[in-house]
Amino acid sequence: MSESAAGRMSESAAGRMSESAAGRMSESAAGRMSALDTMFADRVVCVVRAPVLPDAAALCGALAAGGIRTVELTFTTPDVLRHLATASTVSGVTVGAGTVLTAEDARAALDAGARFLVTPGVAPDVAAVAREADVPLLMGALTPTEVRAASSLGADAVKIFPASAFGPRYLRDLHGPYPTLRLVPSGGVTASNAAEYLAAGAAAVTAGTGVVPPDAVAAADWPGVTRRARDFIAHLPRRAGEGADRSGE
Repeated sequence: MSESAAGRMSESAAGRMSESAAGRMSESAAGRMSALDTMFADRVVCVVRAPVLPDAAALCGALAAGGIRTVELTFTTPDVLRHLATASTVSGVTVGAGTVLTAEDARAALDAGARFLVTPGVAPDVAAVAREADVPLLMGALTPTEVRAASSLGADAVKIFPASAFGPRYLRDLHGPYPTLRLVPSGGVTASNAAEYLAAGAAAVTAGTGVVPPDAVAAADWPGVTRRARDFIAHLPRRAGEGADRSGE
């Protein structure tokens, strides 16, 4: 075989391998993002920080009834792994683990049924676990340097925390150098200012104690949780063609 023919065959094989690898990478990315599709569709995730959580499944059901179908249970909640296992059985709700600080916590959360991971700051070891398990990662960051680091580590979205430190305009500024990154503000986002963050370019916003006050969670006030979730959703700007009732009912 001539060197020219061998070269053409080598280039062709390399091309096929490149296309195959690209296809696998595309499929992998699609799989990761599918766990976040609901969050980006609803434009909200609810983070739960509660010293007492009597029924994680009932809490998730109450949030979904109010229109919030993505829930983050944090490692600051006692016995969170048991709660993740319970909540992960609720149909129609995507449950992830938040305040994931170590690779060990990340693996334990995934074993318990978490479908995505959230860190409060840049965490390369957690990113490695997410990559290995092929699950979505929302990595916390605040400064432009941290945002770039989170993106470089493969974060599917960057959680801007604490968002209240700079407000909605800061997201617009971050999108200057990082126009394609999905930014999710967390900390100080309320029903009254969530629309401002979305208008500034947020891919989604994080609802917190305004929707799930620790005392209401401890008291198992699920109707109250549903009411607050519905109110939060009602304050989000409607998309074209979207009906008036956007709750989960």
